[in-house]
Amino acid sequence: MKIGILSRGPRLYSTQRLVDAAQKRGHAASVLDTLAFSIVVEEDAPGLLYHGKPVPEWDAVIPRIGASLTLFGTAVVRQFEQMGVFTLASSHAISVARDKLRSIQVLSRHTVGFPPTVFLHDPTRVGEAIAEIGGPPAVIKVLEGTQGVGVILCESVKNAQAILETLQLARQHVLIQKFIAESRGRDLRAFVVGDRVVAAMRRVAQGDEFRANVHRGGTVEKVELTPEYAAVAIRAAQIMGLRVAGVDMLESSDGPQVIEVNSSPGLEGIEEATGVDVADAVIAHLEDQVLFPEVDVRQRLSLKSGYGVAEIVIDRDSSLAHARIGWSGLREREVAVLSIQRGSVTIPNPSDDREILPGDTLLCFGKLLTMRAMIPVRATMG
Repeated sequence: MKIGILSRGPRLYSTQRLVDAAQKRGHAASVLDTLAFSIVVEEDAPGLLYHGKPVPEWDAVIPRIGASLTLFGTAVVRQFEQMGVFTLASSHAISVARDKLRSIQVLSRHTVGFPPTVFLHDPTRVGEAIAEIGGPPAVIKVLEGTQGVGVILCESVKNAQAILETLQLARQHVLIQKFIAESRGRDLRAFVVGDRVVAAMRRVAQGDEFRANVHRGGTVEKVELTPEYAAVAIRAAQIMGLRVAGVDMLESSDGPQVIEVNSSPGLEGIEEATGVDVADAVIAHLEDQVLFPEVDVRQRLSLKSGYGVAEIVIDRDSSLAHARIGWSGLREREVAVLSIQRGSVTIPNPSDDREILPGDTLLCFGKLLTMRAMIPVRATMG
């Protein structure tokens, strides 16, 4: 394959490791400076120029987009997508992961733990916000900060209000999050590739620093994740739509708490700490994805009038609760169950004897009229 790696740092460890891994597996790999592209937008002819010349054909690109280049970088990735080139991280997934508020809003619909969070604009209401998450101390986070920059621990409401006012003067939008005291100065980084965690490490802050980022002087050590923590990391990456992700979690008394899902995780710290060839795992996954690319099921299967894809949540009063798929009558009503989401576990292509349980979410394809009748009626406000 011909693989392009979008990066402004051709000599960066992560970039070089990906180039080396690709070449060792027999691919031609080149580093492409993201800012050297020009996007050509024409009817029925999406294109790109690189250093002023038409971009040659690529089989796949691996985006390594810096936080300061999110807008332009995702536009370049999106253009590759329009041209039919496979991208290891989609432009949409990168945009969502880079926005801390949007990330949490997306995660909040699913069974993935994260610290209680409040987003507000009025600094005079910071006391109410901190009370809502359990009182001080609290953590203030700039929405698009990276590597621990823009993350501040506030010991009091007064301190938080002063910081919020200052950041607003700098036109920064912030989140206020519950401080997980039992995880002070340490966190976990799980490196997710596809549907598995290929490596994991614990980062430990130095001295009184509460941020465990390596760029803040933190140290790293290899760790074997429990099945619970590994499942949460994989689930968080999948919810974000990321095939490759660095999922950062806190070890709380309530279990794993996701604090960030990184779309361009660095390789140096995790490879040195664990001894795992993460770059090779990434390229191997890329090979599989190019051969069998994901398709937009909703879009492809919704072309026939009256048919489509829907998610059906099964409550305890549903006629499908505790029924076996093969004897549920769904097939006779032209509805096929593509997968079952059960907590943090996804059951693809469930067999006929699979029991449907209360709380399951069924991903179905079939007659919209039939599926509409399966959706529980919500009580309306009087």
